[in-house]
Amino acid sequence: MNRQCKGTADGVHSDVQVVERPNRERHFDVLLRFLGLSLTLVATIIVGVDKETKLISYAGLQFKATAKWEYMSAIVYFLVANAIACSYAASSLVITGMARSMGRHEVAELVLTVVDLVIMALLFSANGAASAVGVLGQKGNSHVEWMKVCNVFDAYCRHITAAIILSLVGSTVFLLLVLHSVFKLHQRSSY
Repeated sequence: MNRQCKGTADGVHSDVQVVERPNRERHFDVLLRFLGLSLTLVATIIVGVDKETKLISYAGLQFKATAKWEYMSAIVYFLVANAIACSYAASSLVITGMARSMGRHEVAELVLTVVDLVIMALLFSANGAASAVGVLGQKGNSHVEWMKVCNVFDAYCRHITAAIILSLVGSTVFLLLVLHSVFKLHQRSSY
């Protein structure tokens, strides 16, 4: 990554340290941002289109019941958080490219690192909220008389579970982006 050049200029010896920024770092950053975009986009789409309607018989009565993302506030939060993360990932790809071409990549990297951290926290909190509701859907809660519903709406629950897993991987991608930025900062400060 760095070379030391020793040479003479008008009889004076000098040690010059040249720091090269390999394209690998840029490609890794772009790859992680694209992966975060893809994972959160797919999680958003899965939850957004997930809907299941069942005919339920209870105490001699039959009625239709529907499970949708908009009926649980934790799932709404999950969908919105993933949509925000997806939008941010797309815009950060554009900002990264523009900042490099304009030569202001250091300021952009700092801002993007801070927002990466915020998005990571947002996604992890949304994943926690959706997972808690998912556990209630799977197991119910006998203390407050909440019945489990995933035995009735099994396809809906499988789709939500898949979306949560994708979003967790997306959260981890944003964590890797933050760690990558911290590592780059540490490398720069050691020169």
